[in-house]
Amino acid sequence: MREIHVIGIGAGDPEQLTLQAVRALRSTDVFFLLDKGEVKSDLTGLRRELLEAHIPEGTYRIVEASDPERDRAAGGTRYSPAVEDWRSARAALYERLIAEELGEDEHGAFLVWGDPALYDSTLGILEEVLARGAVAFAYDVVPGISSVSALVARHRTGLNRVARPVQITTGRRLAEGFPEGVDDVVVMLDAHQVFRKYADQDIDIYWGAYIGTPDEILDSGPIAEAAPRIERARAEARERKGWIMDTYLLRRRRADG
Repeated sequence: MREIHVIGIGAGDPEQLTLQAVRALRSTDVFFLLDKGEVKSDLTGLRRELLEAHIPEGTYRIVEASDPERDRAAGGTRYSPAVEDWRSARAALYERLIAEELGEDEHGAFLVWGDPALYDSTLGILEEVLARGAVAFAYDVVPGISSVSALVARHRTGLNRVARPVQITTGRRLAEGFPEGVDDVVVMLDAHQVFRKYADQDIDIYWGAYIGTPDEILDSGPIAEAAPRIERARAEARERKGWIMDTYLLRRRRADG
């Protein structure tokens, strides 16, 4: 039976790789890396550096494949179908890679930024591959330090306050309104800087981009003051690198602290 490790490799800092993750890396014969194009080639480079730092040379193989394109212009009612089409294309790719590149007695691995359980599609895609029935394998999951955990650690704060909930959502959902009954909201996948919508409210923002990497950028403060700085920093970074990965925590100020 082929076996697959889905390994959370953290937000970017190689020192945040867990001991469990290192053990999984060292038991892997074939690593599957998805190439997201020249613009994001440094992401593939970071994965290679991580492997070189923890595994003896010559004990594993790397198989690279081009990641299927997703229709990122799709919005409204077209958004969910576009995501499903992309996931199905990835499932077909994973199925081929596992069937053709992984021996029946070998261990393969997918390296996932952050944690595989938080806003990542790998687990769902592997389940779709298994449901197709063309290739059989077992898989396990190694948790990683998410960008959310790394963000609040870098800002020396917590996700929630005493006896209060915290919600993790997306920029798309935040655009529909601030969640009811929640004062602390973590926002991921916000390509449109929706936080600007709340600049007239008593809310603080804790923002970070490229967390855990040498390019890390951090900013915080009342949204009205921090938003212009974040917009400038985000635009400059995107122009310089061609892409950006960021997340932030919004914290509503309350009279009772």
